[in-house]
Amino acid sequence: MKLASDRALWIFAAAALALPIIADGNKFLAFVLGMTYISLLWATGMNLMYGFVGLMPLMFAGVAGIAGYAVVHLTREFGWSFWLAMPVATVMAALAGVALGLPSLRLKGFYFTLCSLVIQTVLTLAFIFFPTYTNGDTGINQIAPPDWFGGQLKGLGLELMIALFTVVGILLCAWIVRSPLGQRFVAIREDDILAEAIGIRVVRCKIIAFFIVSLYAGVGGCFYSVYIGFVSPRAFDVLVSMNIWLFVAFGGRGTIAGPIIGTAILAPIPFLLQELQAFKDILSGVLIIVVTLLMPGGIYGAWLARRRRTQKAMTDSARVQESRV
Repeated sequence: MKLASDRALWIFAAAALALPIIADGNKFLAFVLGMTYISLLWATGMNLMYGFVGLMPLMFAGVAGIAGYAVVHLTREFGWSFWLAMPVATVMAALAGVALGLPSLRLKGFYFTLCSLVIQTVLTLAFIFFPTYTNGDTGINQIAPPDWFGGQLKGLGLELMIALFTVVGILLCAWIVRSPLGQRFVAIREDDILAEAIGIRVVRCKIIAFFIVSLYAGVGGCFYSVYIGFVSPRAFDVLVSMNIWLFVAFGGRGTIAGPIIGTAILAPIPFLLQELQAFKDILSGVLIIVVTLLMPGGIYGAWLARRRRTQKAMTDSARVQESRV
């Protein structure tokens, strides 16, 4: 089973790196693909916290916004290379995210989600009402693409780089959840009181998880800024966090394949329905209700559950046949 999943991951990695080359002739399709990869990177980070630790960080987009604005200022105001500014901005965002989320990490379930929603709201308001840093609700435009050996990395080159970081992020997530640290995350998700009773430092593990998740948010925020060429508070508000959560929940939380499936299906929809903005919002609301009520395990989770039932039925049938013999 593990060998099959590893093979599937490497096949996905190869396909993900090949798709930008295939879509290069169609600028619109290539752009949608690039945005889907950024969304997938964010969804993978969200899944690590929501799917494996059991906490729903609705301040995710706000942390991405901190990195997005930071990388713009480091490259514009201080003349840094994007490749130096990105890790610095990402770590800054991760540390800020941990500092802001630290008081809520002792909470769980609905209370953690509510606290993270408040933090996201505060971050959005900060992006709006600190115009000297963010240019307010107007946003910052004409952001230059990343530098690359004396030139600029844009078009196919930038999309391949985003795809590469996304693939590495997914492979890293798969490695983390199989590691002893990932096993501690799952133990906390299942029963944090029991996990603490057997010696797991629950709050410490949550801080580590939140830091890692914030790194995913930060890297995605940096690439979003230079790929779009424009950032504004609305690009990192609570609706973005909800959409990222929806990608994970729709595909199947607590699995590696779930966010890939959910993002591949849902992320392109806003770009394909640009002329139907009201319908897009209605569709998002309906999907949230459907996922919450009818598919709590998501598409991939429902498929796994059905496969387990089928295998159990076949095993029981074989045992009955053996007992009759």
